[in-house]
Amino acid sequence: MIKTNALVLTTCLFASSAIAADAELIQQGEYLAKASDCVACHTAPGGKAFAGGLAMPTPVGDIYTTNITPDPETGIGNYSLEQFAAAVRQGESPDGPLYPAMPFTSYTKLTDPDIEALYAYFMDAVDPVNQENKESDIPWPLSMRWPLNIWKSLFLEEGVYEADASQTEQWNRGAYLVQGPGHCSSCHTPRGLAFQEKGLSEKDEDFLAGAQLDGWWATSLHGDWQTGIGALSADEIATLLKTGMGGQVSVSGSMGEVVRHSTQHLTDEDLLAIGVYLKSLSPSPDSIATNVDEPTLNGAELYNEYCSTCHTSNGSGYPDVTPTLAGNPTVNATDPSSVIRVVLDGVESPVSGPGHTQRLMPGYAWQLSNEQVANLLTFMRSRWGNDAGPVSATEVEAHR
Repeated sequence: MIKTNALVLTTCLFASSAIAADAELIQQGEYLAKASDCVACHTAPGGKAFAGGLAMPTPVGDIYTTNITPDPETGIGNYSLEQFAAAVRQGESPDGPLYPAMPFTSYTKLTDPDIEALYAYFMDAVDPVNQENKESDIPWPLSMRWPLNIWKSLFLEEGVYEADASQTEQWNRGAYLVQGPGHCSSCHTPRGLAFQEKGLSEKDEDFLAGAQLDGWWATSLHGDWQTGIGALSADEIATLLKTGMGGQVSVSGSMGEVVRHSTQHLTDEDLLAIGVYLKSLSPSPDSIATNVDEPTLNGAELYNEYCSTCHTSNGSGYPDVTPTLAGNPTVNATDPSSVIRVVLDGVESPVSGPGHTQRLMPGYAWQLSNEQVANLLTFMRSRWGNDAGPVSATEVEAHR
């Protein structure tokens, strides 16, 4: 009898563990569905969530989003995990290729665990809705689907996101969210003649460089001050995605829907990771070359924006954490070459001490113009008792 009770207890524990695991997987899937903003495209005005039917204009006619509820007749209720993954990552449904209005060029970067979580959420937590999918308004022969396979062979870069070992875990998390589930490039990246996105990662100059969208301009997410998000800090970007306003910038147009349906539901950690990643995107080359997009802030304003958090407002720094700038020999050197290089390229301290500590300072060559670096350093070399000569934009240019 004792053995029987023990067996029953063990069975119950396994069942409880499985239920908890399923619940956790579904919760993860719900979070990813919000990060991917699935509801925005797959819900028609006044319609049931995820039941499809939203018209999406194309140059050759409207197409309509599909029913992705688990209804077995009109939705995806009969999809296997493998079929679900193929639709999300390759734009290939059991009925044929999907139009690239479905951002599978971004979703291809989703990891296996995230695909599994999304599948669990849609199959087990979304209410099934029996609603037939609508045929597109694209006339024949343009409505034939087989040319989409040619399009995919040219423009779909398959492959799960691979972390950049030279970057931090936070940066990689932000890159994954922006490039993968967030599919930010769908709106913010210009498109080519075949309506393909001109860039899918920070390796491409056009990636997130701004684009026309439904009569709106989806802002450049590069570091340009006037045409991009150069004036926002990573924290302000996170706040913008959380509330719709960050710093002196607010969202408008369809970005308001993105905040409402998607980004406000992300964790603060993920939002900050997105901010950190976006802040690493260089300004457009034209902006740096002509200096048109960069405001001529004085040195004090630049110091407050870029340096005061770590080095304090009076340049004293924090003992054993960040160096003082007051009386610092590198800052005050007759030849400012070293301090220019520090600002442009950043610094990595040696890994040392009992805790194998390393201190990192980012470089700002990608964000600050020659004149701005000169103004910043001239300010630092003449404050807090420092008495070194000014730095010129020509000197900065020589080290860039």
